[in-house]
Parts: sequence; structure tokens; C-alpha cells
Amino acid sequence: MLEIIEINQQSQKLSHILERNTLSTEEIARKVENILANVKVQGDTAIRHYSFLFDQVKLENFEVSEAEFKEAKEQTDDELIYALMTAKKNIEIYHERQIQKGYKIEDEYSFIEQIVHPIERAGVYIPGGKAAYPSTVLMNVIPAKIAGVKEIVIVTPPNKEGKVKSSILVAAKLAGATKVLKIGGAQAIGALAFGTESIQKVDKIVGPGNIYVAIAKKSVSGIVGIDMVAGPTEVVILADEMANPRYIVADLMAQAEHDEMASSIVVTNSMELAKKIQLEAENLISLQPRKEIIRSSFQQYGAILVVENMNEGIDIVNKLAPEHVEIMLTNPNKYVSKIKHAGAIFLGDYTPEPVGDYYAGTNHTLPTSGTARFTSPLTVCDFQKKTSVVYYSKEALKKARNHIEMIAAEEGLFGHKKAISIRFEEE
Repeated sequence: MLEIIEINQQSQKLSHILERNTLSTEEIARKVENILANVKVQGDTAIRHYSFLFDQVKLENFEVSEAEFKEAKEQTDDELIYALMTAKKNIEIYHERQIQKGYKIEDEYSFIEQIVHPIERAGVYIPGGKAAYPSTVLMNVIPAKIAGVKEIVIVTPPNKEGKVKSSILVAAKLAGATKVLKIGGAQAIGALAFGTESIQKVDKIVGPGNIYVAIAKKSVSGIVGIDMVAGPTEVVILADEMANPRYIVADLMAQAEHDEMASSIVVTNSMELAKKIQLEAENLISLQPRKEIIRSSFQQYGAILVVENMNEGIDIVNKLAPEHVEIMLTNPNKYVSKIKHAGAIFLGDYTPEPVGDYYAGTNHTLPTSGTARFTSPLTVCDFQKKTSVVYYSKEALKKARNHIEMIAAEEGLFGHKKAISIRFEEE
């Protein structure tokens, strides 16, 4: 099940885990490109075709009606609504600090300035396959709302009756989405990127999805903006001999239940703990509703890595650059600054990753597949764009003239040089 691997030994399993995100997707990419091409040309007709083909649903209208929103609220437990409202407040408190404002640098004769604007239209993809995620609605819509985005369109696949899960619609209303469209998959990404007869194109697409959605987002990047290309979820847990093996297994299962490609890894300097974790996993998995998914994930991409010391363990974490890192060590705060590459870090026995997923207020749209080396979690800034403003008076340009002309000449761009010198020819 969960294989114990001593890190100083060669392991096929470890190599398989490290290569998880380099698996060939050429066949899927070809299918996605075909879907996107058809959506671009055929618009709504293609959307209806693929909705029937992939979701087995016939749709006349894509947009969720007010009656459906009302019905969704009536069908959702009041305590769940209150929990979502509380999570919303926490997310707002954390993300409001991220708003960027412009700045201006000036003297008597010139100024340079940066001005900040929100993007005008954002598309948010919400998965609806093996599970539906109202928390992801909050995490993606609220930062856009705080940034000042005027139109926020959610796309999410419906069930076979053409309905969207009630909690998704409740979360959409709470977060402030403009509309919800009952479409999913690569065709939904195409609709947002190109526009159709009934769907206006957006400026940026955010939100996680399956591999078809991820490849579609990558393909339309440049036509529209995207947040990131999200891969399967992952967690690495740093643990010493004092860590609770039952807590660790529970946290590993929390990731593994997402899908079979999820990666759940423990890094420990204690072989005794490793064996306890392995035993607890055998006991606890059978009690889980999604046990088959968990078993498959553990078998393919789960492992307990035993290292000589925690410095070696830290090196492995930074090499993996995982989406989530849990530090279940005797003094977790001591190690935070040593984790250079991670989407989010969770400290101690009582901060499992679901605290961040649902409630703390930090964003759960995080870099995966090692991209934490150069990518950040979703923020308000993802929905803002910057513009530079420059003003030089004649006096300021005259002072800078020689330097600008010299650089232009060095680059062989004499038109650039002339654009400066022509303003002083009459003197």
C-alpha cells in the first residue's frame, strides 16, 4: 500500500513519483485542440454537442436561472450556509490585504507613475466531476470581487438532469459571481476564451479542473490570461518520531481521495514512525467512502521516505516543490524559513491541510507539479493589471537627451534616436 523507501536506496517507485508530472499527454492534447477549434467555429452548437457527448445532458439555455438559485438555497442546509458565510469572511479578511495601489515618482520637470486597474471580465472554472467544490467558488470569486472585477462568470458541468449542485450555487451567490453557466470541460474553456453567440469572452480564466481543462487553459493562454496550469493535488508531510501516525494517515487520505493521480508523501527520519504509518493506513483506508481512489493513489504516487536527518528531508521537500507541506515536527516554526518552494505550509498537529482548503482564509488555488518554484497561490493581484505612465517636460528630455540617443545608436535603432533629436532641431 504505502511503500517505505529509504532515501539512500534506488527506488523505481520514487522515480515514478518524481516523474508523475512528465507523463505524456499528447493524445489528450490533440482531443482538446479539436474541441477548442470546434467551439471557436461553431460556438453554441459545439457547446451543446460536447455537453451531450461528455455530460449526457441536453441544454437549451446555459445560464442558471434565478429560480434555480432560489431552489438551491432552499435545498441547502442552513448550517452549511452559515459555515460558507464564515469561510467567506475569513477569505475576505486575508485577501483584502493584497490589494495593490499605484504609485508616482515626480520632480519639477517629469513624473513616472504606475496605475492599477482590475481586469473587466473573469471566468472561473469549478469542477463538477468526482466531487463538487463550493469552497473553490469562494476561493476564486472572492479575490476577483475584491480586485473590482465587474463581471465574474462561473462555468461548471451539470448533472444529467441539467442541474448544478445546490451548494455551488449558494457559494456563487455568497461570493458575488455575476452568472453561472452549466458547461464544463475543455468546451467551457473554449467558450470563455473565444466567446459564442450567447457567451461573452473573458479576459482571464482561473480555477482548477481535470487534465482536459488544464490542457485547454494552457492552449488558450495568450488569447486570454490564465492563473496557472494546475496538475493533480499533492501533499508532503515532514514528521519526526513524536508525530501522531493516525493524524498523518488521515491527512494523506485527505489528499489521496481527490483522484488516483494525487500524490501523498511522508518524509521522516524515524523508521519506527514509518512502520506505524504503514500499519495505520491499512486500518483506516477501509473505513473511507472513497477507499478505492485512495488505495490507487497510494499505490501509484504515495510513499513514506525515510531520511537520515531533517536537513535531508528539507532538501527533498524543496526538490519536490509541492502544493501542500505539513510540518509535524517537535518545533515546526523552526523549519518554516527552510521551506523555499511550497504552495502552502501548515504547522503542527492541529493544522491539517483542510483548514486551509476551507476556512483559514488563505487561498487553496495553489501551484502544483513543482511549479511552486516560480508560481504563487491565487491572489487579488491575479485580477489586477498595471499600466505605466510617463511624463517628461522639454527640460527633462533635454537633460536626458544624450543618454537616450547614445543607447539608441548602440542598439542600431536610429529611428529611436531621431525621435529624440527632432525635438531639438530648431534650437
